[in-house]
Amino acid sequence: MEGMYRVAAAVPMLKVADVKYNVEQMILLLQTAAENDAALVLFPELSLTGYTCGDLFFQQSLLKDQLDGIETLRKATEKTFTIVVAGAAIRHDNRTYNCAVIIQRGQVMGIVPKIYIPNYKEFYEKRWFSSGADLEDAELFLNGDWVPFGTDYIFEADDYFKFGVEICEDLWAVIPPSSHQSIAGTCISLNLSASNELVAKSEYRRDLVTHQSARCVSAYIYSSSGVGESTTDLVFGGHAMIAENGLMLEENERFQRKNDIIFAEIDCQKLMSTRVIESSYPSYDMERYNVVSLAAVPQAKDIKRFVDPHPFVPSNDALRDQRCEEIFNIQSSALAKRFDHTGLEKAIIGISGGLDSTLALLVCCKTMKLLGKDNSDIIAVTMPGYGTSDRTYENAVDLCKKLGTDFREVSIVDACDQHFKDIGHDPELLDITYQNVQARERTQILMNMANKHAGLVIGTGDLSEMALGWCTYNGDHMSMYAVNNSVPKTLIKYLVKWAADQFEIVRDRLLDILDTPITPELLPTDKEGAIAQHTEKEIGPFELHDFFLYHVIKYGAAPSKVLQLAELAYKESYSSELIEHWLTVFYKRFFSQQFKRSCIPDGPKVGSISLSPRGDWRMPSDAVVQGWLDDIDRGFESNGD
Repeated sequence: MEGMYRVAAAVPMLKVADVKYNVEQMILLLQTAAENDAALVLFPELSLTGYTCGDLFFQQSLLKDQLDGIETLRKATEKTFTIVVAGAAIRHDNRTYNCAVIIQRGQVMGIVPKIYIPNYKEFYEKRWFSSGADLEDAELFLNGDWVPFGTDYIFEADDYFKFGVEICEDLWAVIPPSSHQSIAGTCISLNLSASNELVAKSEYRRDLVTHQSARCVSAYIYSSSGVGESTTDLVFGGHAMIAENGLMLEENERFQRKNDIIFAEIDCQKLMSTRVIESSYPSYDMERYNVVSLAAVPQAKDIKRFVDPHPFVPSNDALRDQRCEEIFNIQSSALAKRFDHTGLEKAIIGISGGLDSTLALLVCCKTMKLLGKDNSDIIAVTMPGYGTSDRTYENAVDLCKKLGTDFREVSIVDACDQHFKDIGHDPELLDITYQNVQARERTQILMNMANKHAGLVIGTGDLSEMALGWCTYNGDHMSMYAVNNSVPKTLIKYLVKWAADQFEIVRDRLLDILDTPITPELLPTDKEGAIAQHTEKEIGPFELHDFFLYHVIKYGAAPSKVLQLAELAYKESYSSELIEHWLTVFYKRFFSQQFKRSCIPDGPKVGSISLSPRGDWRMPSDAVVQGWLDDIDRGFESNGD
């Protein structure tokens, strides 16, 4: 998958000052990393010798053994493209530096010294090591070769796989080196560390790693010294972490008395797209850094990364409830402000007994509470037509009455019959005209009722339907304020479920509405009066379309990659052929229906994606979709091979 790489953080079971033994353990872990198609394996700080050697770092014997160890490690990489990043003490111009050694394909590609040298409490590093802050454009003669040496190097294997290195305390600095490196184009930060264990310190480390990955919009790979270090005064737990843009992808169990390695796939393409689309990355003088070109790294053959099938919906129950409450607050606060500004008295809303109008009605109820008004200021109108089922009708009526709204019922059948005569349409022809006449008649009723009662027509359509154009232009497409316009269908279900616990009086109705098939009810019911038109049978499952929408808009992902991600997310639910089919439907509808999105009403943004032409999304209505469809075909054919 383009831009996706498997990386590894390894914690070898070391012996202090036994370089030969330590390198043997590192080679075993390197072999494991290579067998798993890892592009890179990161080892802890001073991993060749052990971090706790103390004054032994002054000993020529240890430093010589270490040079031999680097040579052994170099030779071990000759037949693999997996990059090794190991920790070593390096002598240069009468100073010793705490360094990261970068090795690939039998060659030392660069050496990066530590910048911030801790010298407080239990740390005495300035006794042995100098800061590399002043080393620029330097080279080091190591084992017979000149090697790039300094803090001004970043490493690049291809357009996506670019990394920078910092060492332990560097991350604790006010502005870590990884911040500058990320601005300069790296999307992976490596940290070789030797962080001792104290009560709750692991939580602080975890926060540092995840927060820095989020701040830099990068992947962050962290490996810290393990229990093989000296316990004269300190204990090291061997903490390994791989994070991506604020999310912890993989973390090990500390205090293991054996070699340990963790893997995770990082999506560098997604990170770079996020930087372009969503972040305020400044321009940067690239002359600050020299780029070291590496060989191509392995491509992971079997992606094991978890891909969330419902990216709009938090998987954690407590977090989901918290988000639902926050969304309700955003929607109701926005609507309250619109009432304050317009001075209008009534909320006018059409209620169908479906999910979207139910959520909008509940938002209206909360808004009235904020305004110090009664629910009787909500004129809730149900407008039964040819396709209205008994189930949705009863749910709509009971919901409105129990919530204490000013409930109205206006049948659209006679008006639509007359309109069919006016335009010369055969009502037996159940085509798009037949359906849209009904939707526009309902909107006409609401708009005129708003004029009559000094009211505001509340739109009920959601983000998913707007993305697909699953609405009638100047029908349900139009309102005076659209409270659901950035809420996707998959999330609306959870919002209504959450609301069932908040609005106890209508709990049973809300649960039944949740269980009702999604339908516009624009085609006649069956002989038993049941729903005949099922939205997801016509345009596809909303969970798939929401997944497509999320990756297409948030990350600008190519169709072929969206297809691959969906196959990972839904491998237990949908075949590749079915996913490819609905992805094609998504793109065709998304492009052809942009003209509807170009003139949607105002409404609040509640999440990371909105399709408002005044906010997140500006797209020409006459853009051609063919290039995207061709990419789907290429991706599907490639997956088939």
